[in-house]
Amino acid sequence: MTPATKTLNRKLARIIDDSNCRDFILADAKDADMAFGLSAPGLSPEHYAGEARFRTLDEYREQIREIIRQELVDIMLMSVSTNDVLTVHERLFDQSPITPAIRANDTTDIWLAAGTGDYTGQPALPFRTTLLDHAMCSHADCEPHERRLGAGLGLYSITLNNDTVLDRETLSAYREFRLEAERKGFRHFLEVFAPNACGDHCPADLGRFINDSIVRALAGVPSAARPVFLKIPYMGPQAMEALVRYDSSIVVGILGGSAGTTMDAFHMLWEAKKYGARVALYGRKINNAEHQLSFIRCLRAIADDQIKPIEAVREYHGELRQLRIMPARSLEEDLQLTPAQLSHGGGPTVTTTSKRPRDASEPDFSKMTSAEKSQWNLDRWRRILD
Repeated sequence: MTPATKTLNRKLARIIDDSNCRDFILADAKDADMAFGLSAPGLSPEHYAGEARFRTLDEYREQIREIIRQELVDIMLMSVSTNDVLTVHERLFDQSPITPAIRANDTTDIWLAAGTGDYTGQPALPFRTTLLDHAMCSHADCEPHERRLGAGLGLYSITLNNDTVLDRETLSAYREFRLEAERKGFRHFLEVFAPNACGDHCPADLGRFINDSIVRALAGVPSAARPVFLKIPYMGPQAMEALVRYDSSIVVGILGGSAGTTMDAFHMLWEAKKYGARVALYGRKINNAEHQLSFIRCLRAIADDQIKPIEAVREYHGELRQLRIMPARSLEEDLQLTPAQLSHGGGPTVTTTSKRPRDASEPDFSKMTSAEKSQWNLDRWRRILD
């Protein structure tokens, strides 16, 4: 399968050619291992309340393989180490319509591993672990013919804090990245986070600050070095419409943000598309889903104008019932919208994902043996399926 057959390439071409095009690009962000440490793969289905039991990296990558086989997302965003395994060595994307992509930088505000201090409370500093050659061919100094072996697309993120010294350093690092990417034929998309530590000089209008920063940052960049699309926090209809209207050549996408209800995820995508977004990259919202393939199937249906968010939540819960998977929330709870999460911080926790208070009849798992836990879990499933 040639690069021209990738759904991303076809959709981008149509979107740029016709601003009224209804095509929508959906990405799964499975690059959490560059941020969260051991908790990156998410809670294991076998965890019990209060226990820190997470999936393994092997399990995380197997979930990625399943999503690649499903062929409903347009982009799979990974760390360079996962890209090395799945793209370069296993060749999983050769015959897939999905485009592999890597996180090209890891600024300090995404250093969210437990026990490492409060990086998110300090202004973001630019940093890059990886080299583009490592993404493209898995070793330094690729030969020209090797650059198609790995990923040719990457996410570059910036966080501006309304500070001239820090923001100049951030934008200078982005300029150096763009020059390297242009020389090596590497495409990128630009992620712009909300300020993470702006102190006493935080912007009064956050949506306007992000929009104006994007426009200013790209004004001096020719088409050959521009990002193929943007990934920004969804700040509401007004901010989205203003940015989309300003320059029809800018393809605007949203980031999923912290995990919330299923309605939060589905409604955000639907509303953002309504006001001009044409891309959505969901990470934790997919990774924390009870069944990722069903969740993605519903996201795809919303993105393709086949279903509305409320119907999609009900359909998702219906699929969970058919699969005999216990939902983290009741359908009534999962249909609720909660306050928007604009920050990219606040990673997976070791508590249950349900918003319901703990049932007084629930045992203290820390005092139970493995056999007792297994029996309790079996009894719970029997109650659910009866």
